[in-house]
Amino acid sequence: MNAKNPATNPGAPMAAARRPLEGIRVLDLTWALAGPYCTLHLALLGAEVIKIESITSLDAMRRGDYALDGDLERSPTFNSVGLHKLGLRLNLKQSAAVALVKALAGISDVLVQNFRPGVLERLGLGYEELRRSNPTIVFASSSAFGSSGPLRRYPGYASVFSASGGLGHITGYEDGPPVEIRDSIDLRVGATLAYAILTALYHRRNTGTGQTIDLSSMEAIVALSGHTTLAYVLTGETARRRGNRDDAMAPHGVYRCRGEDAWISIAVATDREFRALCGAMGRPGLARDARFADAYRRLRHAEELDEAVEGWTRKHTPHAMMRLLQKIGVAAVPAFNSKDLVYDMHLQARGAWRNVDHPRMGQRRVQGLSWQTVGAATQVSMPAPTLGQHNDFILREVLGVPAGEVDRLDAGGVFE
Repeated sequence: MNAKNPATNPGAPMAAARRPLEGIRVLDLTWALAGPYCTLHLALLGAEVIKIESITSLDAMRRGDYALDGDLERSPTFNSVGLHKLGLRLNLKQSAAVALVKALAGISDVLVQNFRPGVLERLGLGYEELRRSNPTIVFASSSAFGSSGPLRRYPGYASVFSASGGLGHITGYEDGPPVEIRDSIDLRVGATLAYAILTALYHRRNTGTGQTIDLSSMEAIVALSGHTTLAYVLTGETARRRGNRDDAMAPHGVYRCRGEDAWISIAVATDREFRALCGAMGRPGLARDARFADAYRRLRHAEELDEAVEGWTRKHTPHAMMRLLQKIGVAAVPAFNSKDLVYDMHLQARGAWRNVDHPRMGQRRVQGLSWQTVGAATQVSMPAPTLGQHNDFILREVLGVPAGEVDRLDAGGVFE
């Protein structure tokens, strides 16, 4: 890989340790949230990820309410999932732009895309076409329902994935409607796609052959609710909505605390924990109440139990209760909002946040990978690209396009 690559050599702090995917080039033709979240993980693991965009068809995460003050370079979402990527601006409505993508695919290890099935094939960028010049390429596709089956042409977004995958139906309160799950669904789909790509790269290392990946967002979410489908097969009963309650633990929920929009999550799994909670509440007699004598009876009387717990939590702040309950072995933590997370001392102590310098936003705090490793660099050191920020590097250094040809293509609108 070119030593000048700004994604793999953004500064001295990262020079000492190699990232696991260094030497892997990924062509990123994804947009919205699921696909970019997938390639974010590949980028943070060291892959050179080339994000292709166009002003003629902006990534949804750059525009509308996602962009602060209407500035497409100041979208919190785009700048979160765009970390460590190179930005290439190409208008794929131009045949010359398609030719450049094909040339990049010929020297890339992975192509990731989440267009509707058939779109890249019509552009001449399908797997069968690209493998002719690059038989070892991993061609990863993500769509709402996959490229086969009766629903293959149906579009979808996170709320559709949630509903079609079964999670929406089991989310919400017992006496209420199903509840949509949105952004987190896209993130789960993206993480699944990243996992699939890593397995394909491992397969290629062992066999020398590439692969095509056809990920259905519906199936990625069905996998998360697999226990409910198995329960139906075994019992003939469909899972029901339970709000914040659990099938085995009580009390279990999020309880109002003293303060504005202040809440604490409490989960009690054992009789010992329940006795400890009752003692902390100043009501040890609850542990001897026949209604709450064991987990089975606590589940049957969860409503009365929740009322008793919240009657106590309303008098205290979330952090004070967390310290008290965790000290006696009861799982409890405040329901953090975004401000709480940014200033959380535990996350700061673990180095979860990193500062990066963005050309338009200045220094900003971002999160990288959610794990720590020894002997490998996995932390963030490079912001998301501005639109077309790395055109010159990619065209001249990676593809070797002569300067005069770059100017001619620019004049023809290829880089819009």
